[in-house]
Amino acid sequence: MSTESRTSTKKNGRRPKALVIGAGIGGLTAAVALREAGLDVEIHERAGRLRAAGSGLSVMSNAVGALRSLGVGIDLESRGTTLDSYHVRTARGRLIREFPFPEIIERLGVPSVLITRSDLQQALLEAAEGIPLTLGSAASAFETDPTGGVRVTFEDGRVEHGDLLIGADGFHSVVRRQLAGPEPSQDSGYICWLAVVPYAHPRFAPGSVVHYWGSGRRFGLVDVGGGRLYWWGTKNMPAERSHDWKGTKEEILGTYAGWADEVVHAIEVTPEESVIAVPSRDRPFLERWGSGPVTLLGDAAHPMLTSLGQGSGMAIEDAVVLGRALRGAEDLPRALRRYEDERRERTRALVAASRGISDFEQSEGLRRPVRDAYFRFMPRAKLVRTLEGSLTFTPPSFRTAPATGAAA
Repeated sequence: MSTESRTSTKKNGRRPKALVIGAGIGGLTAAVALREAGLDVEIHERAGRLRAAGSGLSVMSNAVGALRSLGVGIDLESRGTTLDSYHVRTARGRLIREFPFPEIIERLGVPSVLITRSDLQQALLEAAEGIPLTLGSAASAFETDPTGGVRVTFEDGRVEHGDLLIGADGFHSVVRRQLAGPEPSQDSGYICWLAVVPYAHPRFAPGSVVHYWGSGRRFGLVDVGGGRLYWWGTKNMPAERSHDWKGTKEEILGTYAGWADEVVHAIEVTPEESVIAVPSRDRPFLERWGSGPVTLLGDAAHPMLTSLGQGSGMAIEDAVVLGRALRGAEDLPRALRRYEDERRERTRALVAASRGISDFEQSEGLRRPVRDAYFRFMPRAKLVRTLEGSLTFTPPSFRTAPATGAAA
């Protein structure tokens, strides 16, 4: 009998145990969702201490709605700020297009929240209080056992046993590598510079997101609350340099020389040591996320470029859907496959859209004015329809086996 058809809920009178590898946004949300679904959960994190990088996130309405559906009181609005306006401008600040996010958000009745990664992580840690979290716990391999469970071996020689293994261990996932084998990453052709800094400027309003587009370069200003700015910048660059960038703040200032005053000012007031440089990359979409009692979520399953701002949102959605799929399930591996089937089409579409938009937005030379004109003159109805789909989260209704008596 394969592990795909085994049943193990409340085996020997106990609740099933899930091992979550990774304590990032997806892993923490998954731990909360699984506990709410009635499982025992342990989190294992490779890092010796939790320290979110100095960057920000747009937790869009779909992700906020997914978190609210957990019913555990994760209040992000008090930690960041709500998105009130979204503008795209030229490098010098001339308006290209105002995006209708506020209109869509009001219709959906769920806010989008601009927040630092560290503040989001702290909110999730508080929601996960009481769930065992082991730091410095680096998974190295796993194997399924004849009872249908899973054994995880860690780099220090420890072995942990569970009924489920959730690989939420990010872009360099150990769990994914064992499931899918070695895979190349896909470089997007540019670098990203990121920073969070105290900031005020008369041309930057509270609750705003502003993107500036140049030729092969972009810059973003995002209000993350508390008088703080999250800014990001991109520049087309060969992979061999972007993957090991050792430049200076002067190079960044030179990249945006002559741009809008608020852009230059943001870089000027940022200490050089506060700037993070990361290559922009994803992977080919993985069709099969798991086997037996093992599955993936978030960047471990479907890493995507940042152009849609939905990386963290998709991880949060994954985690919530995973919890719903497992609630009351007798056949745990089958429930994991239902989760994967539910998530595959949406995440595949957003991975592809993120890459397509990224390539277009980084246009240079003759393609740059085409890009600007495309967004300036896109029919409003089409723009609203495109954005609203990504901002909407509809919780799936999974039927559970009659023997469990549990609601979907």
